[in-house]
Amino acid sequence: MREEKNQTFVGDFILQGLLDPNQYGLLFLSLILIMYTVAIMGNTVLILLIHFDIRLHTPMYVLLKHLSFTDILNISNTVPMMAFNYISGSKSITFAGCGFQIFLCVSFVGTECLILTAMSYDRYVAICHPLRYPILMNHQISVVLAAGSWLGGIIDSVIHTIYVMLLPYCGKRTIEHFLCEIQAMLRLSCVDTSKYEEKVFVSAAFFFLIPFSIILVSYGQILRIVLHMKSIEAQKKAFSTCSSHLAVVAVFYGSCIFTYMRPKSYHTPSQDKVIAISYTILAPMLNPVIYSLRNKDVLCALKKVFGKALSHRNENF
Repeated sequence: MREEKNQTFVGDFILQGLLDPNQYGLLFLSLILIMYTVAIMGNTVLILLIHFDIRLHTPMYVLLKHLSFTDILNISNTVPMMAFNYISGSKSITFAGCGFQIFLCVSFVGTECLILTAMSYDRYVAICHPLRYPILMNHQISVVLAAGSWLGGIIDSVIHTIYVMLLPYCGKRTIEHFLCEIQAMLRLSCVDTSKYEEKVFVSAAFFFLIPFSIILVSYGQILRIVLHMKSIEAQKKAFSTCSSHLAVVAVFYGSCIFTYMRPKSYHTPSQDKVIAISYTILAPMLNPVIYSLRNKDVLCALKKVFGKALSHRNENF
């Protein structure tokens, strides 16, 4: 009995995965790997552009650089293991590995929520209080907001990871998901987790509902100001920047709220898998694409880099 109890806490789990071992599974894996490549390359290019182009050394782009870094870590926490498990045929994950994946997933999701909120505050100050922008939003404040976002995400993750990994897991140890995710783990526990689910709801309200409400209020104020602008060009620029941010917010917050703010009884494995793709794979891929294609400053920096590269190549010839 002692050995069986120990296995409850330290035994391996089995990740059911997302892909079936057939030609369609291989095709879907190829699509996911393409998305992963786009996400890694897009976010890396964005980070490098912001780092090296002095015109992008502003609070907005400091926060955007942190968002891109979070996206790289978030998608890398999921796709490589998914691909390895599919190719190798091995679906097992160690107890420690599962706990580490939960910690990383919750950390990155929480951090990204807070960073997106900080970015909405930056846009609100820039458009609604432009004269006070250097005081209300400067480089130091953006660094503090970014650091606070990381710290908040990590602290929240530590609490949830410790609790979930201390739960007793009995009998079936197959996680009906492609990653170790809190709701999927709760289905395997052989004790009543309803009290903990209430804590998850409160935590989700703090990281999702409150920030989402702040973002909506910020953009409501921005819309009010923009509609009263006399310059059509200024209106277009403001709408372009804000619509990009709102597109990212809609994809990310929508999927996270739907995942973490539903009772366990309303969760189904298939739904959880599809929704998790949105905030672990789709959002990290879309973020750099949206911010690059809809942002003139980033496009100018990108053209400048390519222009220098082409000039250097022509000189060599």
